[in-house]
Amino acid sequence: MCSYCGCDQLDVIGRFMAEHGEIVNAAGALRAAARAGDRAAARRAADAVAGLLHPHTHAEEVGLFAVMREQAEFTDTVDRLCGEHEELDRMLHAVRGGDLGGVDAFVDALRHHIDREDNGLFPASAVGLSGADWDRVLEQTPPAVQAGATAGR
Repeated sequence: MCSYCGCDQLDVIGRFMAEHGEIVNAAGALRAAARAGDRAAARRAADAVAGLLHPHTHAEEVGLFAVMREQAEFTDTVDRLCGEHEELDRMLHAVRGGDLGGVDAFVDALRHHIDREDNGLFPASAVGLSGADWDRVLEQTPPAVQAGATAGR
């Protein structure tokens, strides 16, 4: 999590960073279940990760990412991060289908992706977006989903 620029003080960014923490914690439970070889627990943990991850990435993409994509200097980065969302979905789908050997790769990719958002895009958004842009981000971002309320997409 970014701790140097204060971008986490922006409501949407603070929310997304907090959700990142919840997602990483859920992914840790997934990794533990997979390492124990407990397929049932791994499936439940993968469902929990999906229930947090999918609403989160959707909110990022239709809110912050949509507004940032309008500025040429952010378009490529936002597109790359959206592509990573798709890859994370694919990897998690395989894990949910029983590919416990893919758990470590999923968790590593997830952590790397979150690092790029927390320490790259989010700080850039704090300095690159105007007040009117932030108003649009807030208008377009769906409300947070209660943890565990949604499994899958």
